[in-house]
Amino acid sequence: MLRTIRLTAAIVCFTLITLLFLDFTGTLHTWFGWLAKIQFLPALLALNIGVVLFLVVLTFLFGRVYCSVICPLGVFQDIISWVSGKQKKNHFRYSPAMKWLRYGVLGVFIIMMVAGLNFLAILIAPYSAYGRIASSLFAPVWQWGNNLLAYFAERMDSYAFYEVDVWMKSLSTLLIAVVTFIVLGVLAWRNGRTYCNTICPVGTVLGFISKYAIFKPVIDASKCNGCGLCARNCKASCIHSKKHEIDYSRCVACMDCLDKCKRGAIKYTRRTATKDTSVAETVKAHSVTAEQVDNARRSFLSASAIFATISVLKAQEKKVDGGLAAIEDKKIPSRENPIYPPGALSARNFAQHCTACQLCVSVCPNQVLRPSDNLMTLMQPEMSYERGYCRPECAKCAEVCPTDAIHLTSLAEKSA
Repeated sequence: MLRTIRLTAAIVCFTLITLLFLDFTGTLHTWFGWLAKIQFLPALLALNIGVVLFLVVLTFLFGRVYCSVICPLGVFQDIISWVSGKQKKNHFRYSPAMKWLRYGVLGVFIIMMVAGLNFLAILIAPYSAYGRIASSLFAPVWQWGNNLLAYFAERMDSYAFYEVDVWMKSLSTLLIAVVTFIVLGVLAWRNGRTYCNTICPVGTVLGFISKYAIFKPVIDASKCNGCGLCARNCKASCIHSKKHEIDYSRCVACMDCLDKCKRGAIKYTRRTATKDTSVAETVKAHSVTAEQVDNARRSFLSASAIFATISVLKAQEKKVDGGLAAIEDKKIPSRENPIYPPGALSARNFAQHCTACQLCVSVCPNQVLRPSDNLMTLMQPEMSYERGYCRPECAKCAEVCPTDAIHLTSLAEKSA
């Protein structure tokens, strides 16, 4: 039942978050936009202390359920892993944790954010990475499907659908999305949650907390026969069946091991020393925990330094049909001062918050916002007017922004 609940919640969250990037009308954001704002890194950058504390407490109580339910990139990898498991069952195996890589990547991520190298740091930010995949790869397919329905509906004198332009807003963002999709797809297909447990900075921070979670999967050594079926179905590769141990820093509480164990030797419960556990094993377990605390303390405390400086914006080229006039190649002038989205407040505020998730770009009705191709502001939204103008009565970009990089209190503020 626990696995069914987890799967249902994960599918619902993943579907709705994906639709947020596909919905070019912005309608769904009114009801489900909060799903983007409860993502860990955006909430941290937006200083949504309530959301951050909620996610920390949730992890402390139940483990890394955020990674297996709320994070769209985590669920996306689970889907690929599930498809892979249909062709080759029981193909996972336990592997030792690479702490040096996990905490090394986290340290480099924090340094890049603080140093203003945000265009590099956001490449491995989980929510933003999935946002670029959804907006660059999934959205065009969704829009082509919409245009096909509009084509047939118009011939039946129905205007329930209307055609939208499908065009490449940024070649660099598209290429990065394709590379990210391929890399994550290969890793998830072969090894499940490799990205989450070696590269993802959010997974590393939450993994540190989850080691002390109150409720977690526990192996009953008296019932376990060492068949290893749980380990061969663990996409996090964190179950050492021979030693009856689970690396809780990598466990994402997917509950697959509970479903696969034929002897009921794994239960999701409070982790306490069982009666058949020897004193030596208990002492050893506590010593390992102490060592992990020493190795990870500095990395966890330094996570609070993720308040980045983001570079300024610049525009890109785009062709436009001039109607009856001669078609000319319209190029954006080389502006000394870039044009920020309304509500950016200041260059410094925008630099400290934007993660280039492309949500504002996806929802812009007049296609004024688009990803930048400039190296220092790569994939961050910029304003360009070759395809339309910024509507005075529109504030969708501010409404959907999960990091508060674009903040408008009223339309009067925008007009001013």
